[in-house]
Amino acid sequence: MTETGVITGAGPARIGIGGPVGSGKTALIENLIPVLEERGLEIAVVTNDLVTKEDAERLQRTGLISPDRVIAVETGACPHTAIREDPTMNIQAAERLADLFPHTSVILIESGGDNLASTFSLDLVDYWLFVIDAADGDDIPRKRGPGIVRSDLLVINKTDLAPHVGADLGRMVQEGDEVRGGKPIVLTNCATGDGIEQVVDHLCHDVLFGY
Repeated sequence: MTETGVITGAGPARIGIGGPVGSGKTALIENLIPVLEERGLEIAVVTNDLVTKEDAERLQRTGLISPDRVIAVETGACPHTAIREDPTMNIQAAERLADLFPHTSVILIESGGDNLASTFSLDLVDYWLFVIDAADGDDIPRKRGPGIVRSDLLVINKTDLAPHVGADLGRMVQEGDEVRGGKPIVLTNCATGDGIEQVVDHLCHDVLFGY
């Protein structure tokens, strides 16, 4: 793995997906799975929840992925700890999936819902996305939370809700560009699939070479 977190060696790429509660992380994964598979990639998923396996069980019921390819991690504490300070449980879960399914190309690691300070350890992931909800306010990007500033890709989700709450998507993108120093931003609507191909394009360009 390079200093930027882009994978250079063997083994599945580990892609983190973080963001606040309700931002649409699980819905994003549900949209990413079929598009990644269409490009010839085999997927596995690790989910994080505080004391439940709700997100894992939701994915297992979708029929989009074999239930055996989804592992739940119950953090039992602040979600920051399991993806940043001590990602041991997640590393072990990812290694278990790689051993069980040796042809896996990508392991998606979903953080438990958290605030704008959530970040991933690069000991755990090669690349990470941060998902925010457009309906939570167009001032989110300029608040400069670590998740906003440091993520490899910022996803502004639920764009269809922006007009209903008076959120200015153009402003969000402009201010996001300013605080992120030009690192990519994608607008998505997981209800319709808008923007999903663009997210996958970034993943393939930056970390999943050749797909």
